[in-house]
Amino acid sequence: MMQARLSILLSRAVAGGAILTLMTGCVTSRLENAREGVTGIAEGESVVIMAKSYHLGNHTERSYLTCVEDALARGSAGLNVIPHQQFVDSLFPWFEPRTAPAETKGLTKLMQRPGVAERLAEKGVRYIIWLDGDTERVASGGSLSCAAGPGGGGCFGFAWWQNDADYNASIWDLKGLESAGTISADVSGTSFLPALVVPIPLIARTQTAACKGLADQLRQFIVADAGA
Repeated sequence: MMQARLSILLSRAVAGGAILTLMTGCVTSRLENAREGVTGIAEGESVVIMAKSYHLGNHTERSYLTCVEDALARGSAGLNVIPHQQFVDSLFPWFEPRTAPAETKGLTKLMQRPGVAERLAEKGVRYIIWLDGDTERVASGGSLSCAAGPGGGGCFGFAWWQNDADYNASIWDLKGLESAGTISADVSGTSFLPALVVPIPLIARTQTAACKGLADQLRQFIVADAGA
């Protein structure tokens, strides 16, 4: 008797899940850029991605920084990206959080340090991209309860939450020791968790969307004038 009742409940849950899988977490994106100079990248030149928020006491998530690195390097049109930790170690101590230049006006002084210009040239570093931002949960609601009993168990209810991924990228051109521009990615996503015996998460991948969108914009921004 118990097995039959549980079978009926599961059948209903599967039927409900078939309808709910047509839904997805809702994601909206806004990407903007402000160009300050002519860009381009030649064969043998590289980019480095750093976390600017170290200076501000708000640590940009390492997973996001790594995601942008991977996305920017991926594919036939991918750029040559030097892993940030490898770069920091090779330029020690000049790009440690406490000593790295906070603005482009500090680049000229940095280049005068013994060995800095030579190491950057060896690695072919053309652009340093400083990332700043984070992903936060800004709202949530609904209720979900789970219980078990002699007749079976399950979860019932509906919950939702909203995450905002807000990131900015400042592109420094080491060829002219100046800022090439900035790119911002603002992604908002609402995830849902309906449950009729079995919870069915419908997740809005806000940080992933912000990573891919920002990486695509960075690639276009950097190579835009390469053939000019």
